[in-house]
Amino acid sequence: MTDVVDAPLQSLLDAAQAWERDDVDDVDKAELRALRARAQGGAPGAVQAQAELRDRFAATLQFGTAGLRGAMAAGPNRMNRAVVIGAASGLGAYLLSVLPRGTRPRVVVGFDARHRSVDFARDTAAVMTAQGIEVLLMPSPLPTPVLSFAVRSLEADAGVMVTASHNPAADNGYKVYLGGRVVTDAGQGAQIVPPHDAHIAEKIAAVGPAVAVPRAEAGWTVLGDQVVEDYVASVLALRDDAPRDLRIVTTSLHGVGGQVLARVLEEAGFEDVVPVEEQRHPDPDFPSVVFPNPEEKGAIDMAIAVAQDGHADIVIANDPDADRCAVAVRDVRMGTYQGAETATSQGWRMLHGDEVGALLGDDVASRAGVEGDTSADDRPVLANSVVSSRLLAAIATRHGLAHATTLTGFKWIARTPGLVFGYEEALGYCVDPARVRDKDGISAALLVAQLANRLKASGRGLIDRLDDLAREHGLYLTDQLSVRFEDLAGIPAAMARLRAEPPTTLAGSPVVDVLDLAQGEDGLPPTDGMRLLTEDGTRVIVRPSGTEPKVKCYLEVVRDLAADATFEAVGVARLEARATLATLKHDVAKALGL
Repeated sequence: MTDVVDAPLQSLLDAAQAWERDDVDDVDKAELRALRARAQGGAPGAVQAQAELRDRFAATLQFGTAGLRGAMAAGPNRMNRAVVIGAASGLGAYLLSVLPRGTRPRVVVGFDARHRSVDFARDTAAVMTAQGIEVLLMPSPLPTPVLSFAVRSLEADAGVMVTASHNPAADNGYKVYLGGRVVTDAGQGAQIVPPHDAHIAEKIAAVGPAVAVPRAEAGWTVLGDQVVEDYVASVLALRDDAPRDLRIVTTSLHGVGGQVLARVLEEAGFEDVVPVEEQRHPDPDFPSVVFPNPEEKGAIDMAIAVAQDGHADIVIANDPDADRCAVAVRDVRMGTYQGAETATSQGWRMLHGDEVGALLGDDVASRAGVEGDTSADDRPVLANSVVSSRLLAAIATRHGLAHATTLTGFKWIARTPGLVFGYEEALGYCVDPARVRDKDGISAALLVAQLANRLKASGRGLIDRLDDLAREHGLYLTDQLSVRFEDLAGIPAAMARLRAEPPTTLAGSPVVDVLDLAQGEDGLPPTDGMRLLTEDGTRVIVRPSGTEPKVKCYLEVVRDLAADATFEAVGVARLEARATLATLKHDVAKALGL
């Protein structure tokens, strides 16, 4: 805790007044002034206002490998124009310091449709233009994958995407990519990793008050529609030539991906596409969902209901910045006649990220084309994060490809040398790393639709293909226990409890290996997390989230299956594995003291 937090109220009010004096935004100034007034009064709400001020001034919003992300409000521990101006100035100073003297860096800046995103993007352009940097600003709110694509296609030294992805409406964020002449290896065009983040943070810390940071009135370039045209063309390069016979329901969850996805699917030949009208257009308030994250319970219920009513074959959902892709299908084994008749009772369910990762990984691997005596070092690579399913490694082996396990996050996955496909279970898939070195929910959606379309032509579906993979490799079933903390101190406390007293059994199987991922073993850099393995192959990985106040527990159960297992036998195995996962959740929660 800083001195400001522990200081008396007057010192806190003085700090807020100083911030207000140095701020650049009249709305933020007025809001902070009103908060100070409430904190000083004796009326109801003073205690809450003081607590809010203490939180806003408890620390400075930290710039790291996830860039910046937080709630929008005035103060150093919030997302606002003053904080963004400091971040832009620090990033610009870093680029100028690492490139040869006299070299003019090129930066492309994108933004989504959240509140203040366009303001933060324009401030970034104004600050960097004043520094002598060439700035290319996106023409409108666009998906994150378009920005990721532009970093490489426009040979930019850096990219900035203003987005909070799938966070609540009150949040915004600032994501940074490096490429061009700054990063020239396999990570060119990917999100930042150490030590770049620390060096940029040092430059940000040296920036003075926002009001004193020079900002140009003009001089940056607003890109035309060609950047979107080029991105769409790059995605369409992945299309196959199979006749189309698939009804698709789509939703962008009030985000910026709807128009681009609709165009990609239409130009790829999918004519029977039904968008969820209530969620079709960007809306920064996300009125129809509590959390605009397809992983959250209920987020795509509206799309599934439309699919049930319209007899669709598949649901495809993007998160608000369209870098994630969720898929839902009808699984007859999940149907029930108990209770009210709904889409869920009819068997509609969202596929787990690991299921989609296996489907797409197998699909990409089948076309990767290993020929002759390709050396181990030259084989195409499938990669996934350490918390994702181990099934992808088995798929890679079957196709004669290499496999890599990375730390969590696409900043690690996307920079894997030789990568042809990468994914993480949080609905992120990189199916075209040569063009987009990040997760891309638009290109992933196209490949999923094409796979479902080809399967339908032979009277089958995605569930049938998942059964095939289970017969070929064994049944890998995954789930997640995610716990949100209001008090952030509870997160390290839960991790410390697990480290001090790891469980000896999980779901009835003895724990045979406990690995503290902070030690950096298994060829991975150190990271805060724990991995537990049991005698029957069950795996549990526990780690704090990098973007949300959560502890996430990643659970995987593995069961052997006969190569000729019947549809019914696979279904029974899945039911048994799901029962084991339910017991596993309970045991892990108990071990964490939750």
